[in-house]
Parts: sequence; C-alpha cells; structure tokens
Amino acid sequence: MGCSSDSGTDSVPEGPATEVPDNEEAGEEVPSLSDEELLDLVQETTFNYFWDFAEPVSGMARERSQDDAYGGQSPNLVTTGGTGFGLATFPAAVERGWITKSEAVTRLEKVLDFLESVPTYHGAYSHWYLASTGQTRPFSQMDDGGDLVETAFLIQGLLICRAYFDENDIRSRITEIWENVEWTWYTNGKDVLYWHWSPNYDFQMNLPIKGWNEALITYVLAASSPTYSIEKEVYKSGWASNGNIRRNRLHYSINMPLGPLFGGPLFFSHYSFIGLDPRNLQDEYANYWEQNTAHTLINYEYSVDNPKNYEGYGEDSWGLTASDSHEGYAAHSPTNDLGVITPTAALSSFPYSPEKSMTALRHFYEDKHDELWGEYGFYDAFSEEHDWVSDGWLAIDQGPIVAMIENYRSQLLWDLFMSNQEIKDGLEKLGFL
Repeated sequence: MGCSSDSGTDSVPEGPATEVPDNEEAGEEVPSLSDEELLDLVQETTFNYFWDFAEPVSGMARERSQDDAYGGQSPNLVTTGGTGFGLATFPAAVERGWITKSEAVTRLEKVLDFLESVPTYHGAYSHWYLASTGQTRPFSQMDDGGDLVETAFLIQGLLICRAYFDENDIRSRITEIWENVEWTWYTNGKDVLYWHWSPNYDFQMNLPIKGWNEALITYVLAASSPTYSIEKEVYKSGWASNGNIRRNRLHYSINMPLGPLFGGPLFFSHYSFIGLDPRNLQDEYANYWEQNTAHTLINYEYSVDNPKNYEGYGEDSWGLTASDSHEGYAAHSPTNDLGVITPTAALSSFPYSPEKSMTALRHFYEDKHDELWGEYGFYDAFSEEHDWVSDGWLAIDQGPIVAMIENYRSQLLWDLFMSNQEIKDGLEKLGFL
C-alpha cells in the first residue's frame, strides 16, 4: 500500500508499466455533465472496483486490477486496508442508490465470514491474504504477521458500517473483530505503537509508528479500544515525539503545522480522514483541518510551480501521492517527484480544495477522457512527461476517491464514524478538543 516514504514499507511489487491503454470509448464525444452529475458518475464508477471487481470468494477488495502484477496471483490477492476503504463507502452506495441495503448487508456478511476465518496476530490482520486459501501472503520477508496500520484502516471502515447498518448480527460481529485487536500488544512494552508483529520474527521489523504520516487513525483507535486501550503517554511520546511532531513549515506562504518538507504524499491527508472528521479536530499539536488544507494547497502550488518543468503539470492537472508510475510503485511527493500525476490525489482532496479539485476532475474526465477513463474510473496514474498511463487500478487509491468526495458532499462517513461512542471517548482521552 502507499506508506510514508520513510516507513520502509513502500516496496510494493511493481505493476507492469505500459503505454497508453486502449479505451473502448476512444474517439467518442464526452458528454457534458454538471458538477453534481460528474461527481455522481465518478463516485459510482470508482465504487464498482469494490463491488463488481471484488474477489468473489471473500468479498474482499483485490489489491490491484492487473492480473500479472504479482506473478499471476493478483486475482486472489486481497488487501486489508483497501477493503476497509471500500467498506467505508458502502453507506454512501446505499444512500445514493448504487446498491440496495440488502445487497450491502449480504456482501458485508461475506467479508465478515472471511475476516473471521483468516489468521490474525493478537487480533490484528495481515497486510495481504490469499483469498483462495485464507492464508497470509507476506508483504515482505519479515512482514508475515500483523500489520497494525492496515488493521486500523480496516477497523475504520467496519466501524462506519456498524454505525450505519442496524442489523444486530452485523453490529455484534464487527464489535467482536474490533474488540479483539490487542493494540497494547503492539507497544512491545514501550510508549509507542509498532507497525508490525510476526510470530516468526517477533518485532524485528522494528518500525515504530511516529507522526506525521497516514497513521493517526491507528492511535485514535488504539486509545478508543474498549478492551486494549493505550494510555495517552503512548500517543504523546510515540506518535507526537513529545511535541517534536510540530514543524510549522512554510511553503508558498502557507503554514503547515506538521509533516515533512512540502507535506509528503497527499494520502497523509486522506487515509485517516475517511472516518476522522478533521473539521473540528484539534489537539495540542495541530488543528487538523488547517493541517490537511495546508498540505493540499502546498501540493497544488508545487504542481503549478512545477520546478522540474515536467510536461502536463498545471492548475488543471495536479496531485502527487503514492501510486504506480512508469518506474513501478512510488510514494510521489514534491521531494520525490517523478513527473507522475495521480488522480486520487486531487480527487480525494475535495473537502480541502473543492474548486481546485473540480478543475482537475474536469480536466481528467473531459480533456484526457480517452486516455484516463476506464471501467472502474480513472486509471491509477499518468505521466505526460514519460508518455505513460497506468493500465489499471489500486484499491488504496480507489477507496479514498469515493469516500472523500462523499465527505465533501454529505459528510456521511465522517458523521457515522464520529458517532461511535468509543471514538468520542478515545479522542477525549488523547486530549482532542
């Protein structure tokens, strides 16, 4: 999945780099759509990645669409975090009429059947599973056990569903999965959470989860757990590095409280905020609406400034985040700029930059329709500089598009997640206002 560039976990196997894919609609006139019609179309088409293209046995989200990206195993390779992103959008799918509530419940039950049957590691899930066997597929040699951040993305989606669907059986099954995660185990007796634990390698991966990156949701859930709750000191000393998380960097006259130079890849402002509502979220380290908005605008201004003079960057074509590229998977950012624009970057930023995101959306859909638009929405990434377009889709890039556009339009996912009493208690415990 897309992980912070200094996390050591962005070595995802490369998908095949191809030339611009053929599009069956190439040459057809693109219909003129209103903003609302276009948002409807993009959300529903992108959601179909998690619905029509879901792995059929488990109901889980496939890691990616390219059949040969993992030595022929990708049709059975399912992703925990990507599934969480997809599940988070089920309420929006029902509310907007893409699927019925009954269909959503049936699919959710299938996913829960799978999640209840696979190996877990002190309650945490692996990054990947093979749906055909229900066994863990190692993400790397020592990453063959629990992945706490992927688990957090899954739990975030499940809690959104628990708040929406009123079936008692669904709610009780989700609650059991949620309460089984031993967040305190992943401290290894220290005041920090660790990303990985393996029954074969213990904590040898030795990757503490420290901010700022995509993993704020992990600490919020760990503090909110009714069974294995961490103390505030773990958040303060671990995630926030005793206050050293604050950077107050200034780029393009925009102050950004947290994060690396230029803010890092844009998924930092997306993954945790599929459920966490940043609009009134503040602790002693940052106001998270200001943080995410600043991060987005700095990423936009960098793309417009385009210091490397790449072809195709501008006010209508912007957004650097983790995705496929002409060189394989990479965590694109202003400090790791390979000339690749990733549609999920601008589209998942709709809550923070609605006008700029809409400008990008219209450019991607109207001007680059023949190259970029496919069965499940926009292909993962493209580079005019290198005359390259991805030939498929990634779950972790698809999910935030649907979810964050919905949060922009109706705030539905934010409202559902934040309605969970455990989350309210956890945020209060950590000192959020």
